[in-house]
Amino acid sequence: MHQSLLEATGISKAYGGVQALTDVSLAIRPGEVHALVGENGAGKSTLIKILSGAVRPDAGSVTVGGVTLPGGDIAAAEAAGIATIHQEATAFPDLNAEENVFAGREPRRVGGLLLDRARMERETRALLERLGESFDTKRPVGDLSLAARQMVGMARALSRRSRVLILDEPTASLSDRETEALFRILRSLQAEGVGFLYVSHRMDEIFALADRVTVLRDGRWVDTLPVAEVTRGSLIEKMVGRNLGELAGVAGEAAAFGDVVLDVRGLSREGAFRDVSFSVRAGEIVGLAGLVGAGRSEVAETIFGVESATRGSVTVGGAPLRGGSVTAAIAQGVVLVPEDRQRSGLVLPFSVGDNLVLGVLRALARWGLLRSGSREEAVIGRLMRDLAVRAPDAKVPAQALSGGNQQKLVLGKWLAAEPRVLLLDEPTRGVDVGARAEVYRLVRRLAAGGMATLLISSDLPELLALSDRILVLR
Repeated sequence: MHQSLLEATGISKAYGGVQALTDVSLAIRPGEVHALVGENGAGKSTLIKILSGAVRPDAGSVTVGGVTLPGGDIAAAEAAGIATIHQEATAFPDLNAEENVFAGREPRRVGGLLLDRARMERETRALLERLGESFDTKRPVGDLSLAARQMVGMARALSRRSRVLILDEPTASLSDRETEALFRILRSLQAEGVGFLYVSHRMDEIFALADRVTVLRDGRWVDTLPVAEVTRGSLIEKMVGRNLGELAGVAGEAAAFGDVVLDVRGLSREGAFRDVSFSVRAGEIVGLAGLVGAGRSEVAETIFGVESATRGSVTVGGAPLRGGSVTAAIAQGVVLVPEDRQRSGLVLPFSVGDNLVLGVLRALARWGLLRSGSREEAVIGRLMRDLAVRAPDAKVPAQALSGGNQQKLVLGKWLAAEPRVLLLDEPTRGVDVGARAEVYRLVRRLAAGGMATLLISSDLPELLALSDRILVLR
């Protein structure tokens, strides 16, 4: 247990003028679940990229089984037995599950002339069954849910018989059933001597699974200690450098709500959900609960016009909302913060500033032309301050930010449009405890200002902390 499978020593990395990591060291033992925690922007993602060979460190080394790996070499890291399951699914969206699982090492037959597709199908189905999953492995992965794409990534890692598994927010998009199946697999692999680096913002998972925990803050190592010797409060304090009081002051007092702003009647979409009716009043936060796959996201997307309803009606402030039109929804003050921020919420190569003003381009334009100037800079500056976006400046690309700061950009993009109805789908997925408290306070502040909010979340404490009423979809 004391001989390390993987050792990272003195790791440092800077991007331009931003120091992402400074002299960070970490070791993973055989059969150990080693948790890595820290606020968004603490350097966790950069460390993961260095360990997996995706990024070359400026200083320091990574060794596996006593052998030093070349920096910035993914193939060498994989050959050494390191596999990574990223928070945002990194599958090839146009390939099916079988092709994703075996990408780069496809089995062949007839002297290597043809792919052995029968074997690919057989082994992929067996791996998914081991994970408690059953879906059409011939469908393009891009058509699958976020949870299913995550399971495809896990199946790929299992198929490689890896010695070290790096799991970045592995349960962020999974249902309770899928999470339990994943935990069973982790424990069985632990017994086989596989080591894990487990990155999660969910404290319950850290205390249920991990043997040791390493804390990063502002790109620096803070502490490594046995989980049995730390409390939830002391761990959070090490992460944020202050006593957060957990999520104190989040729950709002009983409020006098205004008139009904969003009214949904008999809404149905073939194959997704049927006969859904509810209303949300001004200043009210209505929670929508249910397992992954229950149809919660589909309801929000249909209201927002991403898909058309088969039957039913939606009114906003008493006026009918034309279905199947995102433009019409935005024009009537309805906005959606989607579950999958990277694919649906942001234009990742665009700058922080450009993403923040995407929802108000018409308001900033004159005679149809957008000119960079003080009006745009004022909006960007205000949103970055209000949302506490951690970025060197507004010109860095959104893809360079941590997951939590990217989520703030999606929120900011729509808040600039001053909407009447806010549809929030998993607003704190992959967000650290400090940023989560900021998001909670922001949602409550918006409600106090009269915003009608529909909150979709798989996190029951989150629903209970924020919602005035909770609806259940099954």
